[in-house]
Amino acid sequence: MMHRQRRLVVISDFQDGHFEGLPVPSVEEFQSRWSSASLGNTGAWEAENCDFAVEGGYIERLPLACLKAGIVDAAEIWTHWRGTNPPPTDLKNVPLVRRSFQLNGPEAPFASNAMLAHIRIFGAPEILCIWGLGVAEEILVACKDSFKIYNSIDAPALRVPPEVSRHFDLVLTGAQWQSDEVTARHPGMKTAILPIGPEFASESMFHPIGGPRPYDIVYVAAAQSYKRHDILLDALARLSRSLRALCVFGYGELGEALRARALELQIDVDFIGPPGVPFPEVNRLMNQARIGVVCGVDDGAPAILTEYMLAGLPVLANSALTCGLQYITPQTGRVASAEHFHDGISAMLQTLSTFSPRQTVIDHWTWPHSVKKLRALMAPIRF
Repeated sequence: MMHRQRRLVVISDFQDGHFEGLPVPSVEEFQSRWSSASLGNTGAWEAENCDFAVEGGYIERLPLACLKAGIVDAAEIWTHWRGTNPPPTDLKNVPLVRRSFQLNGPEAPFASNAMLAHIRIFGAPEILCIWGLGVAEEILVACKDSFKIYNSIDAPALRVPPEVSRHFDLVLTGAQWQSDEVTARHPGMKTAILPIGPEFASESMFHPIGGPRPYDIVYVAAAQSYKRHDILLDALARLSRSLRALCVFGYGELGEALRARALELQIDVDFIGPPGVPFPEVNRLMNQARIGVVCGVDDGAPAILTEYMLAGLPVLANSALTCGLQYITPQTGRVASAEHFHDGISAMLQTLSTFSPRQTVIDHWTWPHSVKKLRALMAPIRF
């Protein structure tokens, strides 16, 4: 008997394209259109046939880790498309198949007749991961036999309504208060403090590269208000003007405003982006600094926490950060309030030799540790 491929699907809330105001085909119309098309159920990729690294962004690393560990045979990432002309599906012989589905409309959690038709034709995956703003309940009902995992990616524990969240088998959170909120809404629902950003870290992706470190501080974060760059800039204004900082933006609308604020404060800060730079360049830029900072408060557990550490940088985090402070230990960094962030910077720069951030992450939070925890959480069911 032929072995049935065990699939894992991650549905991200990423969207591309533009709404055109045209009618959306029904589920049945999509089914009729696709039943005779050669879409393929997966990319026909078998993990044992090719070596690969568990690398990429936080969206990619969990499914790649599950592939690498043999929990599933194939993995896909599904995103959404606004409009009527979705980009082509990538079915190349690579570890992760990527598909994009037409949205019905802009409302979250997102409904997609196209996605529902695909599930009806090709079947539901064994593991379904829902990140962020979520999908309509009908998608989860169509995947009733899947093991369904949710992570909000952000500070709210659940960014979906109760009629959606009630279908989850496991909610991955970033702090105990988030787990408590999930349990308050759904008593008995399984939770685990295993945020997909800082967990599933890749030691091959971020690493020390040696050489001079001309910057004292680096902050890798979107140019958006919730990342609280103002805390770093105000702290620098209270410190010696000999200190140099680097801000790396992936995206966001505040890039020019933050540049102007640094000039106004007469502090030495260089800015890169937006747009963002590739991961190898992020690693190189982090290696230009001596410490990394995380200034946000209402933030999910940021992936950059363990990424800094794998590059050899201890981390100063805002003591009010709502998710992720469990990664700040005496070996990996320190915390400081916004009012005393300048003191935290000064103290850390004077005690760099006392930290061992990379080894601590390798010992606790790289993907082999996290995927083992995830397998155990699913084991009573079927994995």
